[in-house]
Amino acid sequence: MTPASTLRAVWLLSALRLRRIGNMFGNVTWRKAPPSKPRTATPARRRFGIVLSVVMAAIMVFAYSNMEHEALLNILCYLDPSHDLARPEDDAIVRGLAFTTPTLLGATLQMALLLFVSLLLPLGSRELAQPDWDLEWLATLPLRRGPLLCARVLERTVANPTGVLALGIPCIALAWFDGYRWLAPLLGSAAALCLLAIAAQLRTLADTGLRIALAPSQLRNVQAICAMGSIPAMYMGMAFGMAHPNSFVFSAARAVPEWALWTPPGLAVRALAPASGASGTGVYWVLLLAQTLLILLAGMALLRWQLRNGVVATSSRESSRHRTSATVEQDAPLAKLMPRSPLIRRELRLLSRDRNFMLQSLFMPVLIIGTQMFFNGSLSGIGKLGADPGLLAVTAFGLGTYMLMLSAFQTLNNEGHALWMLYTFPVALERVLKQKAMLWAGFAALYPLAVFGFGLATSAHWDAALVSRIVLVLAAIPVFAAIAVALGVFACDPLAQDIRTRVRPSYVYLYMMLSAMYGYAIYGEAWHARLALIVLVAGLAQALWQKARDELPYLLDPAAAPPARVSTADGLMAAMAFFVGQAFLAWLAVTDWKLALGQALLIAFAGAGIVVYALVRFIYWRSKTADVPRLVQANLGACLGWGTGLGVVATAFGLAYLWALNHSPLAAELQDAAASGLRVGVLWMVPLAVVAAPLCEEFIFRGLIFGGLRRSLRPAAAMALSAALFAVVHPPLSMLPVFVLGLGTALAYARTGALLAPMLVHAIYNAALVAVQSH
Repeated sequence: MTPASTLRAVWLLSALRLRRIGNMFGNVTWRKAPPSKPRTATPARRRFGIVLSVVMAAIMVFAYSNMEHEALLNILCYLDPSHDLARPEDDAIVRGLAFTTPTLLGATLQMALLLFVSLLLPLGSRELAQPDWDLEWLATLPLRRGPLLCARVLERTVANPTGVLALGIPCIALAWFDGYRWLAPLLGSAAALCLLAIAAQLRTLADTGLRIALAPSQLRNVQAICAMGSIPAMYMGMAFGMAHPNSFVFSAARAVPEWALWTPPGLAVRALAPASGASGTGVYWVLLLAQTLLILLAGMALLRWQLRNGVVATSSRESSRHRTSATVEQDAPLAKLMPRSPLIRRELRLLSRDRNFMLQSLFMPVLIIGTQMFFNGSLSGIGKLGADPGLLAVTAFGLGTYMLMLSAFQTLNNEGHALWMLYTFPVALERVLKQKAMLWAGFAALYPLAVFGFGLATSAHWDAALVSRIVLVLAAIPVFAAIAVALGVFACDPLAQDIRTRVRPSYVYLYMMLSAMYGYAIYGEAWHARLALIVLVAGLAQALWQKARDELPYLLDPAAAPPARVSTADGLMAAMAFFVGQAFLAWLAVTDWKLALGQALLIAFAGAGIVVYALVRFIYWRSKTADVPRLVQANLGACLGWGTGLGVVATAFGLAYLWALNHSPLAAELQDAAASGLRVGVLWMVPLAVVAAPLCEEFIFRGLIFGGLRRSLRPAAAMALSAALFAVVHPPLSMLPVFVLGLGTALAYARTGALLAPMLVHAIYNAALVAVQSH
């Protein structure tokens, strides 16, 4: 076989690495289409991840670009000695400032930090700790060592997504900021490519030396250290766009020596943004290319020396530590302190062995939030954290949920190819996941408790607002543990060969969005908004857990999916579509069609309800869904009896509640609400409240949401949760009687199995209250 030329070898190996990254991206975002004739036993699995992945990637790029733009403005404003360190309201004034030596040094520090991140993050990935080293089989190719090493460095230069994002956007932003405009992508990419080549060479030197010198167990420790070390560097680089002028990051920028401008990061900055009065950038480009080439040549020589004895070091790479009997005897007393559950004992033992995962789960949240506060300059005010109960609670909640994202979210992913063993345990897999969720919830609760303890010890004092927020945070931890485990079921791919493709990032972003929503509820002051978000999160947690439970028996079969059944998630999605469609049609009817308010509301309500009902029934018909709600069952008399009886009970409670409000301090607010309802018009309010609302809302809240909840919960719990979800979408003053109405309609549906009974309850209740309020 004729050996390939150097250029062809470089091209083939680089193309192989890019193809591998492309396949990884494809595995994360979309899956191959199922066969045209799936097996009749179970339906084919459907994946819809590409849209969410593309949208989230675009949002990340936009956010990072905006942050880099703010960083350049801050560098020009805060590091220019002729400026008063105050950021003008008009950013155009800052853009008019020319780069000076202090501002170039600040940009150089940021570029050096991002170069460090581009080196450490790939080293901190799990590839370093893998037992198989790709260089071992690459060395068997018919290539000389020189072309092989050149190809390895080049493919790591172009196939480094983290580095491309970390260095590419700042370089392009710097060139654009300095006036190159549409040449900025070309020039910025060229400068970033030089820095990426240096990072690739250093990475190859590092992992080659580590692989040869250290055993696999030691490599895992090094990997954990690299992952932890990349966090401060990353957040320090990002802090330029968020910190104030007297923060640590700008103080460090002022202390950077001028010789740093002649290093590769400094030359890249000067090539893209020369200092005021400089004659040109050509000399900086030449020096940058020369330094890059010199580092690559020196690195190649060092790589040849590292591999002088071959790529396999048997004494170190195949070594392992064996526990002695004395060590086992020493662990015997500790075994008595372990939990009695075998599953929890197993998790704790695996956690103690996997140091990388332990550091990632237990210490990474503290490191991330601590470095953010330190580099942003807010760490100095941490002693006053307890003065703001809302901020204290949000910080505590953020630490807990971040820890769950790094631990409970990875529950199935950490099983890897040993996931099949869980199916052999004499315990249902759902129970296994519940115990794991409880374990991680217990660990995560330690962080909020520590934050609250610190806040109370420094400046906080006990009051009703703080106590309520403590309860909300501690109650949310097990809920979000369940959400994290459930989303982890959908996000993991246990059959993926590459460990980096086993988690789909779209679900990570969804978890972060849900956490942000609940954090807003904790920080907010309006009780009804907090209550609504809390109930919605609880309902969503139950819906996700139900979907995950249905998915569990089919995780190991890539071509099968659970049979279609009515679920809580269907009801929540239908409710969202109903309210969004209702708002859109109401806006269209009022602004474009110029209809009266009452007529517009009736058309919007009925139109959205008809569309949602038709879509749901069509989807259920296509997927052959079981337990689809029906309007009437065989026993019509039972429907009429239960509907009328419970309608009278709900109406009696609603009228008593109205009487109590009229004799309370809330009477004025109640009258204003009644007056706004009368402005709609009785002619339109009657068909809206007595016909449209019962038909549309009962199909969604009783037929779908309650119908799905009772598959997973006991009847009383399912009734209560569905009634709470029904109540929080109504005005605050009517939440209590609507909750009672929701209980009555759920009971009527449970007793009869037909939607006619809850619709009748709802219609009687609304008719009575409209009649009373209209007079």
